[in-house]
Amino acid sequence: MDAFEAIKVTFFQECDELLAELESKLMLLEQGQTDLETINAVFRAVHSVKGGAGAFGLEALVRFAHVFETLMDELRAGRKPCDPVTIKTLLRASDVLADHVQAAQGLVPEVDEARSAGLVAEMELLTHGGEAPAPVVEEDEDDFGFTPMAFDMALDEPLAPLPEPASGWRIELRPHGRMYASANETGLLLRELGRLGPTTVVLDDSQLPALDALAVEEGWLAWTVELHAAVDEATVREVFDFVEADCDLTLTPLGAPAEADFVFEEEGPAVLPAGDDLDIAALLARVQGEAAAEPLAPLSAPEAAPAAPVTTPMPASTPAPAVASAPTAPAPVTIRVDLDRVDRLINAVGELVIQQAMLSQRVLESGLARSSGIALGLEDLELLTREIQDSVMAIRAQPVKSVFQRMPRLVREVADMTHKQVRLVTAGEDTEVDKTVVERLAEPITHMLRNAIDHGLETPAERLAAGKSPEGVVRLAALHRSGRIVIEISDDGRGINRERVKKIAVDKDLIAADAVLSDEQVDNLIFLPGFSTADAVSDISGRGVGMDVVKRSIHALGGRISISSAPGKGSTFTLSLPLTLAVLDGMVTTAAEQTLIAPLPAIVESLTPQAADLHHVGGLDPVIRFRDAYVPVVDVALVMGFRDAPMDPTQGIAVIVETESGQRAALLLDAIQGQRQVVIKSLETNYQQVEGVAAATILGDGRVALILDVDTLVAIRRSGVRSDFKLAS
Repeated sequence: MDAFEAIKVTFFQECDELLAELESKLMLLEQGQTDLETINAVFRAVHSVKGGAGAFGLEALVRFAHVFETLMDELRAGRKPCDPVTIKTLLRASDVLADHVQAAQGLVPEVDEARSAGLVAEMELLTHGGEAPAPVVEEDEDDFGFTPMAFDMALDEPLAPLPEPASGWRIELRPHGRMYASANETGLLLRELGRLGPTTVVLDDSQLPALDALAVEEGWLAWTVELHAAVDEATVREVFDFVEADCDLTLTPLGAPAEADFVFEEEGPAVLPAGDDLDIAALLARVQGEAAAEPLAPLSAPEAAPAAPVTTPMPASTPAPAVASAPTAPAPVTIRVDLDRVDRLINAVGELVIQQAMLSQRVLESGLARSSGIALGLEDLELLTREIQDSVMAIRAQPVKSVFQRMPRLVREVADMTHKQVRLVTAGEDTEVDKTVVERLAEPITHMLRNAIDHGLETPAERLAAGKSPEGVVRLAALHRSGRIVIEISDDGRGINRERVKKIAVDKDLIAADAVLSDEQVDNLIFLPGFSTADAVSDISGRGVGMDVVKRSIHALGGRISISSAPGKGSTFTLSLPLTLAVLDGMVTTAAEQTLIAPLPAIVESLTPQAADLHHVGGLDPVIRFRDAYVPVVDVALVMGFRDAPMDPTQGIAVIVETESGQRAALLLDAIQGQRQVVIKSLETNYQQVEGVAAATILGDGRVALILDVDTLVAIRRSGVRSDFKLAS
């Protein structure tokens, strides 16, 4: 990839961040937070996208962003109210702006031109107060009406500003080295000036040193550009928005003398030669503003020779004084790193953890005293390894905001297609989770939101008839719970019609007609392949593909999905996922001479079963008394197929666990070896998916240990079906 393409890739990465910021701020506007700061944030995001797009010649993107930006300028200037109609238009415009960015990036073939043109017309209508835009009439240069005059230069008498000449501009540009270091290019700036009108460009290489003294990181060249176009100063400065702090920039109207042509005398008025134009803006800046910051050079007596030209030197790191910039808080320093590099680092740290565990195991087997220097050094190494691992995992952690911010557009589109009024409420956007988990959350959340709107919410008329608001609410929330991340998608719609669901399942031969199912089992029928409650196939649903894909995707991440529904009140889908796919805190246990890892977040307590606390339901299923309640006993070795006969519970250890749904059970094991942080290795990737097993790991002695899927084990115990898992010989 050449340098230009690398810069372009960086621009599109920044576009993703800007579009996410744009979406979030527009949502705040929709919620009624129409303060100037929020409006300015929207304007800056659109302006930044437009500026970068112009540097790469993305004309369609620039044109659309310009109309968007113009409307936002009216809002921030207070010339137009930020009413609901305008906000709705801005939300749809942000969707089309994202389409233009994707089209420029090559991710989609093209933008829907009819939709784009329609929104441009809407925004222009809103910009001009519902009227057609007035034609732009350029002033005749001959009507400028300036006549040279003498005036008193006393500093305590402010000068009345005169109109700036509009015939063109002289731009003097000297980039600093840091401008190039930040991936900006002078050639692109010159090209953008050329878009404003005819230009004459002169290169100044007088500062260029000899080759043996050349420092490539410095800026040695300067350019003088004469722009012959009737544009205002703000339009010209807009070209340099991203680089003005990294260069010396001077703008002078064509026909105005340079600042050095003015001669200040000690007494009496200063007289300008007839025929010269006056750069009144620059003069005002010097007389009224710069005088306080830097004294003028000594003035000459009337009879003395003309004084040296009075100039105001500009430090290399300071932008032109004509531009006022408010102090801003320093931005956090970040770097962009390829994800592949982070993955390699995490894998290396994982291997380090395994090697540290193996080393500790060897030392323990050697019989060295725990107080020996080697043993103490290994304890320090273990603490350091844990700290390194936590730090590396924090690098991969990112908030789920990147996924949540894609959903408002989806909700708007599905709501329009179904002719329903929908409001999306999000919570917990800053909840952090491993980047791999975040990336794979988008598809299942998309399916479930579409399902909630299409099947869960009623039409406005149906909601009014049921005594509800015509606007349905869909809630998307994220939170941490028991060392996992929980995603909840809920709606206040009609809920699941269980009778209809069961009838559809029978008609599609998914269940027997005489099957007796609990409410929970009926709700879970919607996850069966081929199941659909849609009456007709549409762009949204009806093909029987969706919720079964959701379930497979969640299970592939080591997660679970559950449903809670109340007829007439709505439904809640809960996704429970591991925070990371790399490491796990677990309890090392044994069952039938097999080493197993029980996830620590699921463990409530461990105890030795007493005969008085053990009972059997129906004479078969064992339960144990735990804190004034009875919980089922799961013989792990029996369920996993490690042995054929159940063990005596009083001869083992009971580990009380809690599932994601809040149900408790006692895992019956032979012994507990201790607590350890283990590196997760995917069993599905390296072998195959096994019921009751979430993943595997490598222990300190080099053996492979299985990580238990607690929820599945409890479900197997309740169903009375033994796992078909068999260890390879």
